[in-house]
Amino acid sequence: MTEVAMTTKEKKPNKFAMAISFLMALPLAAVLLIHPSLMLDVHGHYNHSALMMIMIGISGGFIHGVGFLPRFWLWKWLFSPYIAWPLMLWGYYTWFFT
Repeated sequence: MTEVAMTTKEKKPNKFAMAISFLMALPLAAVLLIHPSLMLDVHGHYNHSALMMIMIGISGGFIHGVGFLPRFWLWKWLFSPYIAWPLMLWGYYTWFFT
């Protein structure tokens, strides 16, 4: 399916990196949907700016994980694994250590 959406000028995505992106995004999305109180800070409040950034990371993880390649440079940059992976790691830090 990914090969159909790509032109010949673009290089093929790394399947291993796509799997990592998808597998990193899946548990975070499940936690935010099923039990969001696990993402509270030490004071028992939600940090809305941090959660917004974490959700952008989750979105980037799913977008890269399924093999979608945005055309517009801003979306290509924002939803790349270079941005999504650190934001998702921040989400895992928030989930487990705060």
